[in-house]
Amino acid sequence: MADILLEGIDNETRMKLLPREQELVKEMEENGTILSSYIKADVSGIYIVMQGEDATNIDAMLSTLPYYPFMKISLTALR
Repeated sequence: MADILLEGIDNETRMKLLPREQELVKEMEENGTILSSYIKADVSGIYIVMQGEDATNIDAMLSTLPYYPFMKISLTALR
């Protein structure tokens, strides 16, 4: 599970990157990489349950997202 906090992103940049971010997340959901996601109540980030080989693999997948440079990521392995 990825606990992602967005930091250092202004609203204008967030809105500009949002369509592509949503498109890539949808693709990951459709191919089974993202199993579920939950936006934090304060909209500061998201929890994402993902399927991957290891933390390096998960980080590599997340790095394809436009918001990645603004993400503080904490990974927790689930069974």
